[in-house]
Amino acid sequence: MGKVSKNIVLNDVEIIDTSAEGKSVAKHEGMVIFCDGGVPGDIVDLNIYRKKSKMAEAKVIAIKKPSPNRIEPVCKHFGVCGGCKWQAMSYESQLTFKQKFVSDALVRIGKLDIPEITPIFGNHEAYFYRNKLEFSFSNKKWLTDDQIKSGEEISNRDALGFHIPGRFDKVLDVDKCFLQPDPSNDIRNAVRDYAHKNNLSFYDIRDKGGFLRTLMIRITGIGEVMVLVGVYEWLEKELFALLEFLKNQFPQITSLQYTHSHKANDSFEGLEIKTYAGRDFIYEEMEGLKFKISAKSFYQTNSKQAYNLYKFTRDFAGLSGNELVYDLYTGTGTIANFVARHCKKVVGVEYVEDAVKDARTNSKENGITNTYFVAGDMKNILTDAFIAEQGKPDVIITDPPRAGMHEDVVKVILNAAPEKIVYVSCNPATQARDLALMQHMYKVVKVQPVDMFPQTAHVENVVLLVKI
Repeated sequence: MGKVSKNIVLNDVEIIDTSAEGKSVAKHEGMVIFCDGGVPGDIVDLNIYRKKSKMAEAKVIAIKKPSPNRIEPVCKHFGVCGGCKWQAMSYESQLTFKQKFVSDALVRIGKLDIPEITPIFGNHEAYFYRNKLEFSFSNKKWLTDDQIKSGEEISNRDALGFHIPGRFDKVLDVDKCFLQPDPSNDIRNAVRDYAHKNNLSFYDIRDKGGFLRTLMIRITGIGEVMVLVGVYEWLEKELFALLEFLKNQFPQITSLQYTHSHKANDSFEGLEIKTYAGRDFIYEEMEGLKFKISAKSFYQTNSKQAYNLYKFTRDFAGLSGNELVYDLYTGTGTIANFVARHCKKVVGVEYVEDAVKDARTNSKENGITNTYFVAGDMKNILTDAFIAEQGKPDVIITDPPRAGMHEDVVKVILNAAPEKIVYVSCNPATQARDLALMQHMYKVVKVQPVDMFPQTAHVENVVLLVKI
């Protein structure tokens, strides 16, 4: 391996690993280097752009010898977009490193005594698996290095696509995205073309102006389509003309909605969502159950693999029909309703009030009468008094956000002392931290990683704990 030169370039460096954030990892003279653009097994030249005593960040500037794990990315936006960071790595290798993430988190971070981890359950489709994407309009299109070097005059700086990482005001104009199935790309490109043809302005995030701001597309496994257009300036005639165009151009749109936002961020929380055509929701189906999804609803963004994730969860719970189950962080009640037919009762707890309303509706529409949902902060709702009122759970299923569970929630779970806990996590590191707090009372008996997001470093993990 070469030494650091005056312009901080390292030559002939081997990429040896990946990080949980999706970067590749190299080492040099005791320094750990996190890299953009490398695949484990590559021999590369690195340009270090940030350096501390024992850690550095770098960009791959040349691949001297490609890794056997390296493949050609399918997307022309790879390396610029910031998403799908693992596109240059074979899918088999992706699964290997995700399995390693889970093992490292539970054993090295959590110091847990665990059984052999079941091989990761891969996703059937490596691309076109997402049911939801959110795009941004911007009048400050990100220019690629090739465009800048060419010196070409860029007369139109409007873009509809994804924000460039670390550049809040710059958006990459996306031609084709490989994450969401048809008609996602056709809808997005049709909106852009219509906007250009009719001289509709794109949002200016710095000066707070412009008309078109956001575009959300959701497509369920049964072919239902939701399109939500967000605007900054209120131009009713222009907005309704655009929506009418979409309605006529894409008759398969099940729910066509719009919103008006002057918020500092692009989230829909607190906004009024109005329906222009069709329903104000779409349906997803799973094992004969129908789930209502509104614009603000959380639903796993990989519908087909969510079904497998929930099957593992239900199988781990080992329900006989007589159990009282608590489903924590229940969202729209997908897991709760999924397991309800296999137990006596499910109590679902969720922070978002709108999600709880959807959970109740999902139970009602599926004829499920043995669920009870309550909204509120988990650590405030899940108290000893609540458990005394609802009953002591036989099984607790918990599927918290990436930050994991609040320590107070862990304490109440331990006080409730269910026979089994099924912990579903999108972040094995915080999962390991929480499991370590419970290991004096519970033993990990099953571990099942599930890949929900090919081409990224994200991995879901299901763990079964049984009371000692």
